[in-house]
Order: sequence, then C-alpha cells, then structure tokens
Amino acid sequence: MNWKNTTTRYGSLSIGLHWLMLILFVAVYGTIELREIYEKGSDPREALKAWHFMLGMLVFVLVWLRIAARVSGSTPVIRPAPPKLQELAAKLVHLALYALMIGMPLTGWLVLSAAGKPIPFFGFELPALIGENKELSKQIKEVHEIVGKTGYFLIGLHAVAALYHHFVVRDDTMTRMLPEQK
Repeated sequence: MNWKNTTTRYGSLSIGLHWLMLILFVAVYGTIELREIYEKGSDPREALKAWHFMLGMLVFVLVWLRIAARVSGSTPVIRPAPPKLQELAAKLVHLALYALMIGMPLTGWLVLSAAGKPIPFFGFELPALIGENKELSKQIKEVHEIVGKTGYFLIGLHAVAALYHHFVVRDDTMTRMLPEQK
C-alpha cells in the first residue's frame, strides 16, 4: 500500500493516523471518565489524570503530522459523488474535529499552567503557557469540559456518517479509510 494519498484512496500514513487518533480519543476520554471511580487525591485518580493529559498532548503532536499529510497530497474522491450539501457538512465536521484535536490539548495545557501544576509529557515536563491564576484555570477548565462533551457528539456524528455512507448510500466513503483488502 502506498503511504501517500491518491485520488482514489487514502495512503497508509493517513489511514494509520486516522485510526491511531481514534484509539487515542478513546484512551483520552476513558482515562478522564475512569478517574471518577477513585477517591479525589488517590494515586490511581492522579495517574489517570496524568495519562489523560499526556495522551491529549500526544493527539496535539500527531494532529500536525495528520494536517501535513492531508495538505501535502490529494484527497480521494468519493464514488459516487455525494450531494454538495453533504460535502459541505462533511467538511464542516472535519474542520470541527481538527479544531477539537488542536483546541482541547491547548486548553488542557492552559488549565494546568494557570493552576500552577506540573505539565507531564512521558517523562518530560512541559513549560507553562501562562502564569498561575487559579480563577482563570477554573474558567478555562469549564470551557475544556464543555468542548470535551461536544467532542463526544462530533466523533459520534463522524462515525454514524461513515456507517450511513457504507451501508445505506453504499459509496466508498468508509472503504477509502480502511486498509486495502488483498
């Protein structure tokens, strides 16, 4: 399989990054939701929060590679072509997903920065983006949580649209993002 996108299908780099991002999203959401089963301040809860942040930052790192892959090659066309309104809706959802992959890690980083907390990244400590300001940290955290809940909807909408195209419309929208069958 070609690692670059072609006019008919995504390359292995785009496919790999797409599915890796899904796994990371599941892990990011899973770690923050699972922390609730542990007592505040407990080691498992703090570990899950640290993993939530580190995996979120990994999304932030990888989204730039994903964007580079997307702009450096062609985007495979959908056969048969969907209506223009569907194409516009798909572009808007993809744009929102990219905003989520950039904005959520940044707001998380700002939350920890303003809270004056360490910013872990797989054995390293990232620098604070802003000075300590507990009130600002709370405000940014609220935005982070609201946008995070919106992310559930966006990811679900993306998945439902792919399944709709595959099973109802029967076009190649979904198969372009799957590994080639030999």
